[in-house]
Amino acid sequence: MSVVSGFKSLPRLIQIILLLIPGVNWVTEIVVRVSAALHGKAFAQVIFVILAILPTGIILGWLDLFSCLFRKKLILT
Repeated sequence: MSVVSGFKSLPRLIQIILLLIPGVNWVTEIVVRVSAALHGKAFAQVIFVILAILPTGIILGWLDLFSCLFRKKLILT
C-alpha cells in the first residue's frame, strides 16, 4: 500500500488536521508527493516534489488543504 492510498484511507477530519498544522503539512506534502512519484504519476509529481521542498511547499500545502476540503483529494494525486 502506498502512502497516497494510506493518506486517502484516513478519515477526512484527520486529513484536514494533518494539512492544517504547518510543519506536519509540509512533511505530509513531501511524503505523499514522493510516494505518488514512485508509484506512477512521475512527471507531474516530480515537479510537485520540487515545489514542496522549496518554500513554496507551504503554499502548496494550503492549496491541498482547500482541495481536500472541497474536492476530497489532493491536487494532482
